[in-house]
Amino acid sequence: MPAKLSRRSFLELTGLAGLGAAVTGCSTGPPAGTATWAMWSSSAAEKKVWEDFSQYVEQQLGVKSVPTLTPSSGYPTKLDLQLVSGTASLVTAINGTLIPTYAARGAHRPLDDLIAADPDFDLDDFYPTSRRISTFNGKTYGIGFDVAPTVMYYNKTLLQKQGIPLPSRTEPMPWATFRELARELTKPGEQYGFTCAPAIDDLVSWIYCAGGNVMNDAADRSILNEPEAMEAIQFVIDLFVKDKVTPPIKNLVTESSLSNFIQGNVAFMQNGPWQVVNVRKAKFDWDVIPFPAGAAGSTPRVSGSSFAIPSGVREGAELDLAWKLLKTLTSTGALDIYAKAGRNNPARRSAGSAFQAPPDNLGIVQEILAGKLAGGHAFDVTTNWNQVKQLLGQDLPRTFLGQVPVSDAIAGLTPRLDILMRQHQDTIRQATARKG
Repeated sequence: MPAKLSRRSFLELTGLAGLGAAVTGCSTGPPAGTATWAMWSSSAAEKKVWEDFSQYVEQQLGVKSVPTLTPSSGYPTKLDLQLVSGTASLVTAINGTLIPTYAARGAHRPLDDLIAADPDFDLDDFYPTSRRISTFNGKTYGIGFDVAPTVMYYNKTLLQKQGIPLPSRTEPMPWATFRELARELTKPGEQYGFTCAPAIDDLVSWIYCAGGNVMNDAADRSILNEPEAMEAIQFVIDLFVKDKVTPPIKNLVTESSLSNFIQGNVAFMQNGPWQVVNVRKAKFDWDVIPFPAGAAGSTPRVSGSSFAIPSGVREGAELDLAWKLLKTLTSTGALDIYAKAGRNNPARRSAGSAFQAPPDNLGIVQEILAGKLAGGHAFDVTTNWNQVKQLLGQDLPRTFLGQVPVSDAIAGLTPRLDILMRQHQDTIRQATARKG
């Protein structure tokens, strides 16, 4: 187990040093032997799922389950405060994009020793991409509870109304075909061919499909200025600015592809299976298909989330309970609850069939993750990914409005991205030395 960071060091790394006086190492939380866990929850539907999880934990472990539920927007900040104050739960949920951040800080412990010592735990039952998302620096820091590729939702009613044949359920359409179809389905002011978020999280799927990335394999410099990434970004921006196949952007901050699609006048929406529960509210027939294929094929972003154990959990009975709790929260039985509620695709193969239709074609999600259909690309992030996203969110969205050429935006971003990549490498070196 790695050496733990001092409270002061962790505060400095998390940027919470100014809040040090506001948190203490004391806790009046649940008594020892309680299964405590933390999760984000922003709706009544989500709360119901976690309540069902909590009941399942109590049934399986025979102990009191106490989940701490926090709205997703405030969850990372609250988790940071709990970690530095010694009040974090035995198990905490972590979005896959933040696993490198927390692991590099020493905030969560690697799980490889616990996995190796537990013959009943089958890591191979988890999709390979979920396992990749949950690792940092060659070690496992989380066990996945959901994982899913970006797919393309489409309005079947709209296509049928226009007399357009429905797309293949399994064969990704080429980019050129997708663009032509989006144009054909667009009637400015009435209906549009496509919608996605004007942000890197959606752009990156196109970049991966073109064979590009935000960073090189060594993650020490940005390659957004290389031909593959530039081609992908320009393709998407042309859909917005040149072809005008997307609903007009009213506000870059609040623009919602989901809202656009549910209104019923947009043919295609790029999004993940995590939105199925919301799209089911739509008053039209719809389904999903594989993401359009670029030069590198259909290899869109695959995202996932995991449960992890904070470094502050003590060896002995406390750690034993934490491991049993983590296994229960990511068990087939628990993930069946998650899947049947339509929250997202479970990270376990054995729970995959529990994700019920509609849509009819949702089974392609498991096929993609298993490598049997199209493909996917694990979301490559850095230990300072929030800073990378913040930087990319400054100038890049303006290209969606046609205010800044793609080439100018990327040229201005690249030097600053390279600085963040070097900082990322410094963090990895420090983390490696600390664990040594």
